[in-house]
This record gives sequence, structure tokens and C-alpha cells, in this order.
Amino acid sequence: MNDGPRLRPGADGLLRSRAPAKVNLTLHVLGRRADGYHDLVSLVAFAGVGDTLTLRPGLPLSFSLTGPTAGSAGPDEDNLVLRAVRALGERMPGLAAGAFHLVKRLPVAAGLGGGSSDAAAALRLVALAHGLPPADPRLLDAARATGSDVAVCLDPRARVMEGTGDRIGPPLGLRPLFAVLANPRVAVPTPAVFKGLGLASGDAGPSAGWPVPADTARWIEDGRNDLEAPAMRAAPIIGDVLDALRRQPGCTLARMSGSGATCFGLFGDCHAAARAARALRAAQPGWWIAPTVLR
Repeated sequence: MNDGPRLRPGADGLLRSRAPAKVNLTLHVLGRRADGYHDLVSLVAFAGVGDTLTLRPGLPLSFSLTGPTAGSAGPDEDNLVLRAVRALGERMPGLAAGAFHLVKRLPVAAGLGGGSSDAAAALRLVALAHGLPPADPRLLDAARATGSDVAVCLDPRARVMEGTGDRIGPPLGLRPLFAVLANPRVAVPTPAVFKGLGLASGDAGPSAGWPVPADTARWIEDGRNDLEAPAMRAAPIIGDVLDALRRQPGCTLARMSGSGATCFGLFGDCHAAARAARALRAAQPGWWIAPTVLR
């Protein structure tokens, strides 16, 4: 686990961790399993924008929430932060957690793995508070028990995830990608998007037999997101977001992340990305827009 400056104790006694946005650079659906889950292979990276989670150790387990997008994050008692800590507690009887506070900045139900990244940050903080080594298998086990994307968010570096997100590859030497993230503030429920694929148990998916390129750059260029089409049927505005990104000068690729509705555009440098973000904000002041670097 390599959380670098995102994970640190403060002079105020709080432990802090960033919970960066997860971006699916590609997402290929290989098929639907007999148990009803979909088999995926996805190349993911993490953004320089995200939520912030703090932990005050030594207090009873609690959770509070503030921030620009806190109002759409759902009931506090069902937050993935608490689920992750309870899952770890099941594997570590007597675990003392503490008081968590989340500053929510990412849009919710947006295809950015925000809740999963928050949950992974909680596991990192509890590990730090208890002196657990990053490789403690109970952390990964608790992450997998909490949700499909939590495992890949536990050590937020670019890598490949497969299956339902339970199998994660080693970190990749991905060069920094300059990007703009854009969300029209429309929530897209993930189950509805997968249902829109129309796959019955045992059916092959759109990317069954897709040859995985050895070169990461080629994978990004030649890949796609198989959930784009059903997501756009559920929320046609996603097509408008993609078109808006593609029209920006210097945009080399635009694609949806996860199950949407957030889309990303890639640019040659940080200046082109910043200019695109300014133009998009002027044209669409109601959208959530963030220039960032993906790693």
C-alpha cells in the first residue's frame, strides 16, 4: 500500500487520508456469470481530486459527513466507511476504530468509485492507527467484503482489475495523464446500467475474446467502456458530455468512466486540460468539472 502524503497524522490528533476518484480508462464486459455477476476487465487510474477522510482514534465508532456533495451521499449509518470498518472488525475481534469525518467533494453515483475510495481510506486509517502492515491480508479481505471496487482503491495506483473487481493486478508504470472530469450532476444507478446490457446468466459479453494489448497506451487507445451504450440509454445527457469534451481543443480521447455519468477527456498537457475545464464551466455552469492528473 502506497498512500504517500495522502495518509498522515496531524498535530490535532487526527489521522487524514485522501480518497481519490477512481477512473476506468477502459471497461470491458466479458460476460455474465451463473451467479448473476458480470465478469469485467478494466484498466483503472486515480485522479488528483477526491474526498478527504479523517479519523480520531480512541473514540467509539461514529461517522459524520460534510462537503459540497454531502447532501446526495445517502444515510450516514449505511455509508461504506462504516461497512468497511465493521468488515475489518469481523476479522479483528476487539478492533477499536474511532470517529470518522468525511468531506465529500466527488459526485455520488457518478462512476468514480467515490464511496469505494472512501471505504478504502477508512481501512488505511484504521491500519495506521493500529500499526497494521499494509500487506495484512485482513485489510484486502475486508475491502473485498465491503464492495466490488474497494479492493482496487486500497492502494490507489493505476492497475488492472478483473472479475467483479476482486482480482487486482500489480501497479502499472502509467505515465501521468492530463484529464478533465465532467459530470452533468445526474446520478446513474449501476445496477440499471448493467441490466441494460441485456445479458442472461452464462451469456458472453460485448468484449468476450477481446485481445488485451501488451502496451498500456495502446490499451487505452484501442479500448472502450462497454457500459457507455446502456448508460446513455438511461441518461442521454452522457452523450452531450462526451461531445462537449471531444469539441475541446487538444482533446485526444473522451470516454465514460465506470457506469457513468462522469466522463473524462485526455489532453496533451496540463495547460490544455485547464483551458478545456474553464471553457466547459463557462458553457455548463451546472456541471461538476475538474481538471486533474490521472496516475
